[in-house]
Amino acid sequence: MGSIEVAKKMGYRYNTFTHILEGYKVADKMKLHGSNASTFSDWWAYKMEVQDAIPYNAAIMHKVGLNVAINSDDAEMARRLNQEAAKVVKYGGVSEEEALKMVTLNPAKMLYVDDRVGSLKPGKDGDVVVWSDHPLSIYAKSLYTIVDGTIYFDREKDAKLQELVDVERNRIIRKMNGEKTRRRCCCSRSTQLPDHTYLQRSWPQPRFACN
Repeated sequence: MGSIEVAKKMGYRYNTFTHILEGYKVADKMKLHGSNASTFSDWWAYKMEVQDAIPYNAAIMHKVGLNVAINSDDAEMARRLNQEAAKVVKYGGVSEEEALKMVTLNPAKMLYVDDRVGSLKPGKDGDVVVWSDHPLSIYAKSLYTIVDGTIYFDREKDAKLQELVDVERNRIIRKMNGEKTRRRCCCSRSTQLPDHTYLQRSWPQPRFACN
């Protein structure tokens, strides 16, 4: 692997290879180099440089002994990394606990913040998600999102807030519809202006006006 050879000659080390979709090919070399590996769960063959990518990539690198994380490329996928981790169980037979670490503790180790986040231990930051089902299940919903010990999202409270939003939205829509009705009624009583009044107006002023 050319970049690792360059790093050896220059005297530095790659901390993490990201988007390493074909990392299974050089997993042993990355382990020897002391690198981490961050990859997508099951993306392959969607562009030339990942033509040989396979969904078993994360599992193979994990079994070689690399610290592996599942990454996202946008905010939408970041919201569902628990489901992305579940794919590593499907493709490669990684245990559920190890798969969950790939989106919690393992990336924290890569960033050298595992003393604060990534797992539930006394003294760590209180960043927690409480799920309605198994965290790796597609049916799991976030019941609570807690950051630094403060509840930022409560599904039950959110449902009540959504009801208030719906009420306010309907009130605004009814008001808008009422304004349109009043305006139509107004214009239906329009009268034609006298010809001399119309002639004094500059084009393209309308020939009709509401009383």
